[in-house]
Amino acid sequence: MTLEFAGVSRSVGGKMHIHPTDLRLENGTMNVLLGPTLAGKTSLMRLMAGLDQPTTGRILWNGQDVTGVRVQDRRVAMVYQQFINYPGMTVFDNIASPLRLMGKPAAEIDRAVRETAEMLRLTPMLKRKPLELSGGQQQRCALARALVKGAGLVLLDEPLANLDYKLREELRIEIPRIFEASGAIFVYATTEPEEALLLGGNTAALWEGRVTQFGPTPQVYRLPADATTARVFSDPPMNFLPCRKEAHRLTFGDSAHAPTTGAIGDLPDGTYLAGFRANHVTLNRHSGNAVEFRCTVAATEITGSETFVHLTHGNDRWVGLVHGVHQLVAGSQTSVWVDPAHVYLFDSAGRLAAPAPYAKAA
Repeated sequence: MTLEFAGVSRSVGGKMHIHPTDLRLENGTMNVLLGPTLAGKTSLMRLMAGLDQPTTGRILWNGQDVTGVRVQDRRVAMVYQQFINYPGMTVFDNIASPLRLMGKPAAEIDRAVRETAEMLRLTPMLKRKPLELSGGQQQRCALARALVKGAGLVLLDEPLANLDYKLREELRIEIPRIFEASGAIFVYATTEPEEALLLGGNTAALWEGRVTQFGPTPQVYRLPADATTARVFSDPPMNFLPCRKEAHRLTFGDSAHAPTTGAIGDLPDGTYLAGFRANHVTLNRHSGNAVEFRCTVAATEITGSETFVHLTHGNDRWVGLVHGVHQLVAGSQTSVWVDPAHVYLFDSAGRLAAPAPYAKAA
């Protein structure tokens, strides 16, 4: 099974929701749509499901054009972040409902429901009603109702967003197992880079209705094709500042400099945009090559074992994620360090010019 977008776009009222997109999803793959709110994740899923029709382009299922085929006539299932279960029915009847609508025989329904419930660890709850379940169990019930149809395409639109931390972690672990057991094409939308990394598979980074990069999740994370993808696939977003490359030296601003390493040394001399992630900012010098930046503290957020430090460096605003509890005074001056091994360089068009040396070696 394959799902393919060939030049698919979606325009509503003259406003482009999805720019022309080419995308191919293979059988038995987990595919994450990663991007901020309004990036186009739900719009892309609605096109995949057949709920919306593209303005241009074709949608192919196993090579067959299904662009105008109704959602009812497609092998597709969709699960939303809200729990959509029938409160007056038992879990068994909730899961069985789509099969009954399809007119399946009772014996086939019973077998399919019990197999799906076993896969989702719902067997002990089959006689209960949804309101007697925990949040995670309710979401598994909704997922079971989607999977029981034997859909070849399962769309999960931020399905864990309304759950508390413990339940999110529980289902994040279980979804890859469920995916492996079902063999369907899974498409999972999220705003959280960490969630994409945990789920693995492939990731499509989205920004303002464009798929900026698609590929194996670790590769998209370590080797972003451009600064936009790097910004999307970093939480907090990647920090940036202009720099100059001259011979074997990088100069940041007016004075901070470092020797070039890895692929950066092979770049032509010129001006670039340097990028580094929040977790690569430190308050102490941990390597001899680390570059010192004098910054103004804007705010600190203590999360427990880590601290988000919001910084101003010239006209740039950065965020550092540092280990430990640090209560820095807003408005005070502080030094932060960044190891050049963790610095990406992007050209004037925003394209990746050289990956961070650590990423290339990973």
